[in-house]
Amino acid sequence: MPASGTESFAELGRKAAARLTALDPLLPDSVDLPADPAPVSGDRADGCGTVFAASGDDGVVCALGQCSHWTGEPGSTSLIWSSARQFLLNPVLAGPDPAAALDDLISQWRDHLAKVPEAEEDDTAAVIRWASRDVEGIRVLRRHGLTPQTVIGARVAARGDQSPGPARPAPAGVRVRRAGPADLDVAAELGLGLIRYEANFGSVHERPGMEEELRADLATQLAAPDPWVWLAERDGQPVGLLGAEPPAVATWIAPRVKLAPVAYLGEMFIRPAERGSGAATLLIDQFNAAASAAGVAVTLLHYGQVNPLSGPFWSRQGYRPLWTTWAAMPARTLR
Repeated sequence: MPASGTESFAELGRKAAARLTALDPLLPDSVDLPADPAPVSGDRADGCGTVFAASGDDGVVCALGQCSHWTGEPGSTSLIWSSARQFLLNPVLAGPDPAAALDDLISQWRDHLAKVPEAEEDDTAAVIRWASRDVEGIRVLRRHGLTPQTVIGARVAARGDQSPGPARPAPAGVRVRRAGPADLDVAAELGLGLIRYEANFGSVHERPGMEEELRADLATQLAAPDPWVWLAERDGQPVGLLGAEPPAVATWIAPRVKLAPVAYLGEMFIRPAERGSGAATLLIDQFNAAASAAGVAVTLLHYGQVNPLSGPFWSRQGYRPLWTTWAAMPARTLR
């Protein structure tokens, strides 16, 4: 650990944050230093809190990492988007050789998980959230058996008056409208379509009872006075769905980016026959207009790293990678 004083501990965090913001100015000005794990709403953090330290050639601690264990609650929709158990390492790297320090931290973490019986289960993942532009650690992550799974993409609002760009022409026969409680059935159908498509890529899981869980979540969203949920329709038939969270709801992800306020685009699905028709861009225009009206500075979303459609599409919409989640699944495959 750093020298016993709080100042040296804080200094390590300051240097680690400065290193990341030099790589990507959208990253926060501070890092999460090791502390007691906080509970996660709707699920539980099982604790652990084991802290690992790595030193440079001079013997001075230059990196810290903390392990936390997370278990999804049965019946929670978070289990659709995650393994049932996650073992997470939060690396804080401040020294001149971040790759060597990361290698040391992951090796200690691997040895730690080898003594955790639950890490042997099949429905588990060893997870590190890594700044997407921090290329120095990528070979280390791969060498330890971690692969990129999901990306947090960021789109910064236009500077100045934050007004949305010019509206794009609507394809013939297509319109977009805000969804409401009466649209629950079709919203649930399209939401299931998204889950089943994303399940092809390994980081989304089709779970027993997921239809009921998804439906309950959508019912809550659609019951809001002005739900941030939109439907695209062609000749009156629903062909696409976009659901998002305004800043008051997106507080859970806001600390991942420097700018504020933050909105989160949670799900978007277009029926396969309508992909490329322009329906998706109309949905996004509606979301962007709502975000601009709310004074949103940056919008965030998740997409699958290996999904062949997502990365190129979201890049065209102005999103770029901010954080990448790397995982070894099951957790016992961490090397």
